[in-house]
Amino acid sequence: MARYTGPKTKISRRFGIPIFGPSKYLERRNYGPGMHGPRSRRKNTEYALGLMEKQKFRYFYGLQEKQFRAIYETARRRKGVTGENMLQILETRLDNLVYQLGFAPSRPAARQMVGHGHIQVNGRKVDISSYAVQINDVIEVKNSSVSRQLANKNLELSTSRRVPEWVHLDKDFFKGVLMRLPSRDEIQPIGNEQTVIEFYSR
Repeated sequence: MARYTGPKTKISRRFGIPIFGPSKYLERRNYGPGMHGPRSRRKNTEYALGLMEKQKFRYFYGLQEKQFRAIYETARRRKGVTGENMLQILETRLDNLVYQLGFAPSRPAARQMVGHGHIQVNGRKVDISSYAVQINDVIEVKNSSVSRQLANKNLELSTSRRVPEWVHLDKDFFKGVLMRLPSRDEIQPIGNEQTVIEFYSR
């Protein structure tokens, strides 16, 4: 999958939120990039607002447009609220769960761990970061010195980050289990998912 490798602070300043994690530069300059950033008063159209919210999710989860559109289509076909369905699909991707469990310090690092074969699901190696984890699936760091050392280092660095209540972490055995799907209130999305749904349903 092609990943975004451009200037991350510039993207965060465009949206006014730390999409790629905490940024001291963003705290100092919490306005858009460019010479007109500090005093820009341009009004955004409904289309522009929808596009902006969509892009927030794409950058946050590291997805291409084709992937994100496919997730929307899957969420639309499921029973229930489309917006909440979409958020649940995003949150239960394997790379996101590896990050949420603390095995990786960021989502890009989690994708790398998955791609390099450090992660197993139900005892089998899975190297596809978009793998859809199901309820009661066991996510485990491969039993090798390299994989376990990497995960242990990341677990120590992520002690300040709370593991969500909808997953269970066993640090001693480098395992995690998806206990249930998260609710909308538990996810705290990076953007307004309803605006994204309206953007795609035009």
